[in-house]
Amino acid sequence: MRTALFPRMAALVLATGTAVTVMAACSSSDSGNSASGSVTISVNCQPPTSDPIDRKAFNDDIAIFEKAHPNIHIQPKDEFPCDDPKTFDAKLAGGQMENVFYVYYTDVAHVISEGQAADINSDVSGVKGLGDIQTSTLGVFKGPNGHLYGLPKTNYSMGLLYNRALFTQAGLDPNSPPATWDDVRTDAKKIAALGNGIVGYADYSASNQGGWHFTAELYSQGGSMVSSNGKEAAFNDAAGKAVLTNLQQMRWTDNSMGTKQLLTIPDVQAMMGAGKLGMYVAAPDNLPTLVKQYQGSYNNLAIAPMPGDHATLLGGDGYMFNVKDTPAQIQAGIQWLQFENLTPGAGQFNYQRSAANGSPVGLPEPDLWKGSTATADDQAKAKYANVPSQNDQDFITAMKTKQGKIEPVDAQQIYSVLDGVMSAVLTNQGANIDQLLSDASTKVNSLLANQ
Repeated sequence: MRTALFPRMAALVLATGTAVTVMAACSSSDSGNSASGSVTISVNCQPPTSDPIDRKAFNDDIAIFEKAHPNIHIQPKDEFPCDDPKTFDAKLAGGQMENVFYVYYTDVAHVISEGQAADINSDVSGVKGLGDIQTSTLGVFKGPNGHLYGLPKTNYSMGLLYNRALFTQAGLDPNSPPATWDDVRTDAKKIAALGNGIVGYADYSASNQGGWHFTAELYSQGGSMVSSNGKEAAFNDAAGKAVLTNLQQMRWTDNSMGTKQLLTIPDVQAMMGAGKLGMYVAAPDNLPTLVKQYQGSYNNLAIAPMPGDHATLLGGDGYMFNVKDTPAQIQAGIQWLQFENLTPGAGQFNYQRSAANGSPVGLPEPDLWKGSTATADDQAKAKYANVPSQNDQDFITAMKTKQGKIEPVDAQQIYSVLDGVMSAVLTNQGANIDQLLSDASTKVNSLLANQ
């Protein structure tokens, strides 16, 4: 799922004494290298000034890296959020991407198909721990030829975020969250019975977020959004019907979802932070948002695996390399990404620094590793943990074995269609689920045929 950003485009020219490094534009491949062997690379997604803690950490990391690699200069691009679906394609087609540029998982295949990403397959042999990156995560950045075109930064899996305090008040065990969608329905009804405006379960149904959650819930029921070749809708089946039937029953039969609908992320987060919501589907990154922006408490919040034994929707982000980059720029970019995003104890995994500056340590993100690197990361995280990570242990354990599936092709357009389905079920008691799924399938088939 992607949110809007405010991009700033700039041409940059740098001169460094006798070793002149010229970068006529952020995407220029025949610039950035000087006769003395130094190289400059532009990298976007520098945290904004409105986030001073993360910005300082990012800038400090650049200084640490450049001191260890005096021949490499990192030119950060203050652009956050970092990937605007309204401008991304135009920037890509215009050759305006940075040397090392940020992407969501859902953009990767398109960037490769457009021929705008450099093949880095022969350049990553020296990346320490590459083999311990989760297979499904690294696979996102592989092209049809099996070659690697980028490296991940974060990986998330959807789960069931819940309020432990409300579970206790409702007579439920906060250490035994719902394991099936039938359990979710039963527990939501008990939580809603507390009254005082408390809602048992909430879901999105607007701004493409309804379609996003439909996808997550469909995967958990064993379904798929599109066919294996990406040419046809695949959600008009028993799994799709199970998703909507469950929501319809909770909304209209159990009255456990409240009367206010057409909800989006801020609505639901505000309810959870205020202690008025029992459960909703989310990724772990919601936890710090609930605490920082909505006065939630880590002690009262927890995330469990998605209900059911099927797949969970995964997503995330990473970086790719401009197809115009020189070999030296690609090598420099790989070294920077390894330091900042893929080294336990450094960059984003510098838990000692995070704990010292008050950032949460112990949450189940970023979920990148397997094998010995995962063990080392878990141990380092536990050493500096400042949040009750035991609340999320079931989620952490499940993510090591549960199958992950990425978002469908043309995700945002498909989600827009499914928004209508979700909103109809949650606002119209007499909504015909079979008809809604059939109509949505027809629309998505037409959309996919025109791509």
